[in-house]
Order: sequence, then C-alpha cells, then structure tokens
Amino acid sequence: MRDFALAPRTLSRSSGGLADSVFERAELEPALPVLARRPEGSSGGWQNVTAVQLRDEVVDLAKGLVASGISPGHRVAIMARTRYEWTVLSYALWTVGAEVVPIYPTSAREQVEWILRDAGCVAVVVEDEQAVMTVGSVCASLPRLRHVWQLDADALADLTERGRTIPLATVESLRRIVLPDSTAVVAYTSGTTGHALGCALSHRGLASPVDTLLEGWRHITAAPGEQPSVLAFLPFSHVYGLMIQGVCIRGGLLMAHEPDLGEEALAASLQSFRPTYFYAVPSVFEKIYKNFLRASQQAGRGALFERAADTARDFALACERQRLGEGPGPGFDLRLQHALYERTVYRRLRAALGGRARRATSGGSTLNRELSLFYEGIGIYVHDGYGLTETSGGITMQPLGREKSGTVGRPLPGVDLRVADDGEILVRGPSVFQGYVNDEAATRAALYGGWLATGDLGRLDADGYLTITGRKKDIIVTASGKSVAPAALEHRLRMHPLIHQAVVVGDNRPCVGALLTLDPVFLAHWRGVLVAQQDPSAREAREENALREEIARAVAAANSTVSRSESIRVFRVLPEPFDLANGLLTPSMKLRRDEIVHRYAAEIDAMYQARSAGARRTSTEDLLSWDDSDNVFR
Repeated sequence: MRDFALAPRTLSRSSGGLADSVFERAELEPALPVLARRPEGSSGGWQNVTAVQLRDEVVDLAKGLVASGISPGHRVAIMARTRYEWTVLSYALWTVGAEVVPIYPTSAREQVEWILRDAGCVAVVVEDEQAVMTVGSVCASLPRLRHVWQLDADALADLTERGRTIPLATVESLRRIVLPDSTAVVAYTSGTTGHALGCALSHRGLASPVDTLLEGWRHITAAPGEQPSVLAFLPFSHVYGLMIQGVCIRGGLLMAHEPDLGEEALAASLQSFRPTYFYAVPSVFEKIYKNFLRASQQAGRGALFERAADTARDFALACERQRLGEGPGPGFDLRLQHALYERTVYRRLRAALGGRARRATSGGSTLNRELSLFYEGIGIYVHDGYGLTETSGGITMQPLGREKSGTVGRPLPGVDLRVADDGEILVRGPSVFQGYVNDEAATRAALYGGWLATGDLGRLDADGYLTITGRKKDIIVTASGKSVAPAALEHRLRMHPLIHQAVVVGDNRPCVGALLTLDPVFLAHWRGVLVAQQDPSAREAREENALREEIARAVAAANSTVSRSESIRVFRVLPEPFDLANGLLTPSMKLRRDEIVHRYAAEIDAMYQARSAGARRTSTEDLLSWDDSDNVFR
C-alpha cells in the first residue's frame, strides 16, 4: 500500500434497530416537530408532525403489516419517490423486523423483475396505477410476491385499518427482538454493467455513519438555538438519501419531502420550507450555478455576476489557506470587495436556497473544486464527502475548521482507509456491508482480508485528505498505452454553462476524445443573446461558428488541467442528452459508459477517422492554439 490513513476510533453506540430512534424521540421530546408535510392538495404551507405523532403512525402501520403476514426477515420493496409515506413505511417495516428493498420508481420493467425476484420480496409498495401495471406484468415470475400496495390508492390507510385488532404488545415484542446486526436494507447497485447486485446493510451499519456525523457535525446544521431542518428531495432509493433520512430521524432534525425533482417544484419548496441545511449531488450544485449565471445575464448583470463569482472564489481560497495554516487570510481590499458583493449579490444567491442555509453537503460523486470555492465564497460551505452503497453511506467528511475544497475530507472516526498500489481505495469499518445477496463470488471479490475494495481510485495527501480521481473500471488506455482517468476532464467540461454532460472516450484510440451534450435551457438563452448582437442576414452561419468556438474554448479549458497526452484532441456534440428514457443513465443518474460507447460507436469512429484523415484545422483551433487537434461538431 502506498498511502495509509487511520481515523481515531469511537465507542460503538448502536443497539437495537433503526426504528428505536422513533420511539426514543417520542418518549424524550414528544412535542418536537420531526417531519413537515403539505396538506393534501396544497402546494404551499407545511404542517409539522411531532415525534409522538410519527411514532403513533409508525405503530398503527406496523400493526397493519403484521395483520398482512409481514414477519421478521421478510423483504418488502418500496418503489416510490421521496415522499412522506416513504419515511413512515420504512420505519414501520423496521419496527416489525422486515427488510426494506428500495427500487427507483423510474426503473425499467426488467430491472423491477430482477430485483423483486433476486431479493425474494413478499410485498411491494408502489405509487400509482402505472407502477401497479409494471409489477403486474412480471408477477408470474415472482412466486413469493403476495402483496402489491398502491400509495395513491390509500394503501397505508387500508393497512392501518386492517391492523386495528393487533395488540400494541405484539409490535413492541417484534421491535425489541431486532438486533443491530440484523439486515435492515437490501440496496441494489446502479447496475452500470450487468445485473444490479443487492447489498445487505445492517441496522448497525446504517446507524454508524449517521451517529458519527451527528456527534461531530450536527451543531453546524443550524444557527444556535434553532432546530435544524432539511428538505429531502434526492431518492431514498439511493443510500445517500437513506443516510439523510437517518440523520434527520436519529438527530431530531425537521425533515420535509419534495417528490418532484423539477426545477420549479424544488425552487418553490426551498422558498416555502426554508431549510437550514442543504444537501444534493454535484449535478444539482452545477445546475444552480448555471441558473445563477443565466438569470444574471438575462437581467443585464452578467459581468457583475462573473466579477462577484471571481471574488467569491478568491475570498474562499484565501480563507482556506488561512485555516490550513498556509496564508494570512483575505487582505483588506479583498475583504472590502467581498463585503460589497455580499450586499449586492451573495445574499440574493443564498435566497434561492431559502435564505437560511449556510452549510451544505455534496455526495454521490465528487464536486469540482472551483465550484466548491464559489459556494464557500457566497456564504454556503459545501462539505464534499465520500461513500458508496457498500459502506451504508458516508465514510469521509470535512473536518470542521480544517476544510479543504477539492477533496472529500478525511475518514470518519472508526473508519480505516487505504490506497492500494494501483490507486484503488480500500475501506474497513463498522458500516461496511454484510455482502451481496445470492452472490458469494461477488462478495468474496469485494471483501478480502477485512477490507472492502471500493473500485474507486484516489490519493491521500500528507494530512490524510482523500481526493477521488475516478473509477477503476473507467480508466481509458489509449493506443500508445497512456492511462487516463476521465473524471477530472468531465468535471471541468461540465463547469461550462453550455455543456450538460460529457463522456471521455479513447480506449485503444490514438488520442483522447469526448462526447458532449448541451444544456437546452442555457443554449436557448445563449442563442437569444447572440441573435441580439448579430446581423440577422448571416445569423445561422455566425451562430454555428460561434457555438463551435465556445465549445472549443470549454474543451481547451479542460485540457489546461491535464498533460498534453491526456488532453482531448477530438470531440463531438450529440443531438440528445443521456437520460433514463434512452437507457444511458442509471436511476441514480450515473452514466452507463459501456452502453453510451456502444450506442454511439459510429459517431466515435467518424470522429477519429476525420482526425486521421487530416481534417482541416478550423479557425477555432487556430484561435485556441491546439496542436494536432480535430474539432468535429455535428
């Protein structure tokens, strides 16, 4: 092993099951608001649900599950968006010792069938009639499946009514026999290659990172004397969402749900609920930044925003150097400039997230360092952490007062982390999963010598901060034998407001290339600005050339961060995005790289053939001084 980091250990405090926290909170603080929900049919105000009200709902639903034959060890799938019922249902299932199997509601029929059959689910909870039809179409191959409950058809109310005759003592006795090492969740991996694998996660494993984060970081989730609040909108079908739910329920944070991931719905919920803490994935933070930029340009203040953004990053960088003992902090002029923009720009940007959040967490993939510095500079520090399904969520976090943007922080207390000679990250700790269900070979391949081989690549600096450099299976090897990790290039490309997605290619090719998709909203805005500046008679040709040059600048900017042999020499802009509908994204919004390369094989071949044929260098390439590059735009 080249690098090694060992975090200080803490005493294990996990006992019983995850549902115990609902009952303990109701006993200690019965009137504490723990959930917020909208009245049915309302899109505005929120109604608080107290700890004792949540407990009573969980108990009543647990009785209905018992009456329906759900027993300890039974697996029940939840195929729904992030909504209030998800939380109540999951804790009711854990109360009776059942295991939750999350399924993304957007999953294809084949994926649903595979998970329900592989996990041996006895019941599945879905949202609507369409999902009922999806499950119904595969029921013939699912002999263990006995119940299909539909949320929008008042299934939970029916279950509650069915359980009226079940005594409370029955539920209590079931809850008390749940052990910390009992399986709580079977979470399926994204399935970017082959069938998804079911990760068995224990109650102890899910509670461990949650309790550690609450112990060390809970006080930063709200101002002193204020109850922390979180708007949950990322899927609970992903372990990141489950971890956030656990943080809220175990830590007494007020949690609201927003099932609609559309920009308008999310923006409205942020404005009405006004969370004190924000969590998201990098693509959300990127989109918010681009919306800031687009809105400022539409208002005729684009130059002001860009100056303010540069100042924010400079200010954050000076602050980072100061807290790491590498500099004196922001100088007088920078502090004065930052204070000016705080009054005119930054507070308005924070208002887009409700106005109360001063800290946030990013997970799911790594956050670009420049973007992290921008958010810190406007007054919202984003803690970039690292974890995966097999580790029950987070295993690193930024140490308070020693945060370092561009890294995912340091290992949580109790987590051992190594980087192997080939760069793969190895992890050992209480949150590591129990194994893959029905696949001993895959379990043995992932767990050896007490360590989990994550499949991720990274490096540890002298202070123990981890930087993620990519996925082991995503490494590109060019025809000359050069190994290239695509993640850094792709992150930098996506920072350009016009670029929506980027996939770096180049296996067994003479150089590195890229497939790009454009952000349709920003593209429409960009075209509108361009039209206003140009002569209508030559608009189409000028627009095409201007777009070509703008994309080329984005590629050149990304190339400036890597060596010449790793730089993108050819690229192609695709006419449609990678999404769930065309099967090029996983439900957790990860790129299906193998499928993308297969789907666009002809475009990739044409891209490289144009280069090898000595395609004429364009004025764009001359402008950017690219060496031996080929700009292919279709």
